[in-house]
Amino acid sequence: MHNIDFSPLFRHSVGFDRMQKMLDTATHMDSSSQSYPPYNIEAFSENNYAISLAVAGFGPQDLDVTVTENTLIISGQAQDSKDNPQYLHRGIARRAFERRFQLADTIKVTGSSLDNGMLNIDLVREIPESQKPRKIEIASPAHSTQQIETSQAA
Repeated sequence: MHNIDFSPLFRHSVGFDRMQKMLDTATHMDSSSQSYPPYNIEAFSENNYAISLAVAGFGPQDLDVTVTENTLIISGQAQDSKDNPQYLHRGIARRAFERRFQLADTIKVTGSSLDNGMLNIDLVREIPESQKPRKIEIASPAHSTQQIETSQAA
């Protein structure tokens, strides 16, 4: 088992406690689970994004999209066909899957749709007013300015 000390990376940051957990999870992922189903992440504007997954053979009843504690979980479980066809070649994988995406605190899932075998999930960045950049005025005490002026005059 690998133990990696990430503390030097956190010297200049505050509030990134989840990063160590995410990095640890990424190092222990199975390579086969990373490739199915294939997906795209698109940015339409500064605040609008979408995740598209190729889920050929899955219907809306076979898919589940859940958001829990800044984690988007997309899972698929194909239901067995009642007529059980005999395949001469089966190239469309309908195996069960689960994909997880870590979302920033400001990213919200606004909807999803299934169109032509593509599951599209819409994301929007909503930055609260309290987190938007704001200018902080630097105040100086009145007596310290007077001391500087008097010392220059002498």
